Order: sequence, then C-alpha cells, then structure tokens
Amino acid sequence: MATWHYLKHLSLTAVVLYSLSICAAAPSSVGGSGVRLSAAQIDRVGQRIWQNECSGTVAGLTSWNAGEAFASLGIGHFIWYPKGQSGPFEESFPPLVAYLGSNSVPIPAWMKGVCPWPTKAAFEADRNGVRQKELRVLLSQTVRQQTEFIMVRMERALPKMLAQAKSPSDVRSAFDALKASPEGVFCLIDYVNFKGEGTSAKERYQGQGWGLLQVLEGISPQKAVWHYPGEFAESAKRVLSRRVANAPPERNEQRWLAGWQSRCDGYKKSL
Repeated sequence: MATWHYLKHLSLTAVVLYSLSICAAAPSSVGGSGVRLSAAQIDRVGQRIWQNECSGTVAGLTSWNAGEAFASLGIGHFIWYPKGQSGPFEESFPPLVAYLGSNSVPIPAWMKGVCPWPTKAAFEADRNGVRQKELRVLLSQTVRQQTEFIMVRMERALPKMLAQAKSPSDVRSAFDALKASPEGVFCLIDYVNFKGEGTSAKERYQGQGWGLLQVLEGISPQKAVWHYPGEFAESAKRVLSRRVANAPPERNEQRWLAGWQSRCDGYKKSL
C-alpha cells in the first residue's frame, strides 16, 4: 500500500522507470498472476496493435489525425503534444522514449526534447524530412519494446481502477478472468492503449468515461471465464457508443465509431 501511495504522485515517465527497476526483465505477464505471454505471443500482440492503430504500415507510425492537437506516434499512436500545449488525453510518447532509452535503445537527442512540430500543418510539411524518417526507422525497429511499454502501463492500471470502481470486487474479478487466457490479456493490453485506463477526470464527456475501467464495469460478473473476451468486446462497443453520443457535436466522433467497433470485434479472435 505504501508503494502505491508513492507511485500515484509520480509522472507517467517516473512510474515507467520505477516499474522497470522492480522488473527483472521485459514484462511477460499482466497484473502479476495469470497467463504469461511468450515472446512469440508478445510479438503477435504488437503486430495486432500496429495493425489496429496504423494499418500495419511504416508510414502510419508517424501520424497527426485531423481535428487533433497532437502527433500520434508508434504502434500505439502514442501522444506527443506540441510545446506549451496539453489536452484531455494522457501524453505517452515522452514516457515511451524514456522506456526505450532505459532498455539500451539509442535515442536521437531531439526526441528527448519538446515536440518539434507546433501544428498539424508543420508536421505534414516535414513528413519526408530527416526527423520523421529517423523516427519511423526507430519505431519500426522497436515494435516489441513498444508492446512491452504498453504492458508496463497495464501493470500500473489496476490499483487506480480499483480505487475508482463502483464495485472493486467485480472489476477485479473481470480483470482476473481476462488474465486467464492470452486473448483476454490482449483485450486488456490493447484497450488500455486504445482508450486509456478510464481513471482520469479529464477523459469524460458529460461525466462519463470510456476507458478500461468503464468496460470492465460493463461485464457481467456471472460469465464463465472463457466467455470474457467476447463479453469484453460487447461491453467496449457499448462504452464507445455512449462516448460518441455524449461527445461535443463539433468533434463529430460518429465518423470513427464503425472502425472502433470493428476493432472491438477483433477481441473475439484467437491470439
């Protein structure tokens, strides 16, 4: 308990580095107990996340989506805000850079600083520039490390979710049931990267979140373990439909819903 009180006051970068200090090697399981993923399974998870976020293309590793105020980078579309800007979504690219560096991946000095692109227009104008080419090479060569970084994020999510859950025991039961199969582990890993933990007060529309916590709360606790990936997929689709219904009209999130739901249906597939 004392450790968690310490962790919750740290930045994401610090939590990642702390997690690394207590892990003997790259993570191969989620949440401690449960299924341990082999190296081959971790690689398949990474490839599926890359496909989900970037259509599996190298070009998609450096993106800036229309209507967004930040770059989306890597297989997980990790967020990098321009200098002096912030938003409702957690910035995750600088912590990824810290993770890669701590795992002996050579990092160009400019990637350790502030985001060099102040706007989407500046980002697109530099798409074939030296920096983005260098970035795509780095990201295409570190797919496993990026997957492991997402797994570290998953490791730290459960205590925060339980602290905010309406029924912590039900959330813990759903989490543990999903950990019982590789497919369930993939659900947890991919969704926390896709839509976050659901614990940030900033990530709300009309007071309702759309992260992993909300999906876990939507799963019936009476289901048998082998049904959980399918139950997770259906709960996720309901949560995301609610998000779209609650979103400010100017964001026009309806345009993304079909793709989001298709991604969720992928959780029903074998890993």
